[in-house]
Amino acid sequence: MPPEPAPEPAATGRDPRVKLLLGVGLVAVAAVAMLLLVLKLRPHQYSGWLLESPKPVADFELTAGSGERVRLSDFRGKLVMLYFGYTYCPDVCPTSMAAIAEALRQLGASAKDVAVLMITVDPERDTPQQMAEYVAHFNPDFVGLSGTPEEIAAAATPFGIYYEKRDDDGIGSYTVDHTATITVLDRDGRMRLVFPFETTPEEIASDLGALLRSP
Repeated sequence: MPPEPAPEPAATGRDPRVKLLLGVGLVAVAAVAMLLLVLKLRPHQYSGWLLESPKPVADFELTAGSGERVRLSDFRGKLVMLYFGYTYCPDVCPTSMAAIAEALRQLGASAKDVAVLMITVDPERDTPQQMAEYVAHFNPDFVGLSGTPEEIAAAATPFGIYYEKRDDDGIGSYTVDHTATITVLDRDGRMRLVFPFETTPEEIASDLGALLRSP
């Protein structure tokens, strides 16, 4: 009768195959950790136009829907989003304001550190109360501001905002051509970022989040 085969030795931690699998696992974990570190340290790629050497913006004062006079400097300590438009705007203004509202919704709790001001470029028709009612359709925390033509010009000029009345039919029906960018000031009141028209809410939220995290 042939002898019975000897039993195979039990697998131990010293099995080369086990060591190989452990080594591969450790390398994979290290690679993932390194990738996360690189992503964390890599500078944010802004979708808006980032101003590398921002300067403080001159203060201005306009009127809110409550009749209260509001100064730009009242919002120091927050990011400030400035949009110049008008309530009769057929498409560009509501599109831009809706994008801002959605971006702040995506920011979640951090949105409390962002103030949104819409300033009319049509003070002839847009009273402070009309501005307040208009922006409230997008977010009740948005601030709508109006003033005299001279006050509006003083507020708009430092930001390079262009606006001009068009197609006046003589009975009060007209449009206003205007710059459709969104300007962002940092917590110290310096112009830091400019979003061109049709920047997506996701891009706006991402850039605002990066600014909020920056020192």
